[in-house]
Amino acid sequence: MALEMRTFGDPVLKSRAAPVKTFDGALARLAEEMFETMREHEGVGLAANQVGRLKRIFVAEVEDRRLVVVNPAIEEASERTERAEEGCLSIPGVRVEVERPAAVVLTGQNLDGSPLRIEAEGLLARVLQHETDHLDGVLILDRVDRETRRAALRELRERMLKSR
Repeated sequence: MALEMRTFGDPVLKSRAAPVKTFDGALARLAEEMFETMREHEGVGLAANQVGRLKRIFVAEVEDRRLVVVNPAIEEASERTERAEEGCLSIPGVRVEVERPAAVVLTGQNLDGSPLRIEAEGLLARVLQHETDHLDGVLILDRVDRETRRAALRELRERMLKSR
């Protein structure tokens, strides 16, 4: 069952998610519902707070890899950065250029609580950082300069007014 997508302005998106301590069937069901919701909205990643759950878990499907990461942490990040356009399911229709480390090492746990370590670069590294940011209450608009943020918010307001 697809879950309700939370959108910009919902305070849950600016909240830090709590670590997951219980690895059970309910967590596995949440992950499956998150995958369904992500696909329904044509995304490549989805963090739990985007569907109103303040748990440190995200799902992603990138480059033929299907990932569920619980309690993620960026352990290492390259000094080399790359700028690329990013969108966000919680800020529909808005795309902004975000500068991020080109490569990262992410640690966490899988659905049964076993340790997980992912070395990534390119698109996968970007998605891992984007989703981990969500769990820390950070949005792509927090990673751009003031003028870019203003323009994106203006575009979002106009889109919302047109849809009424």
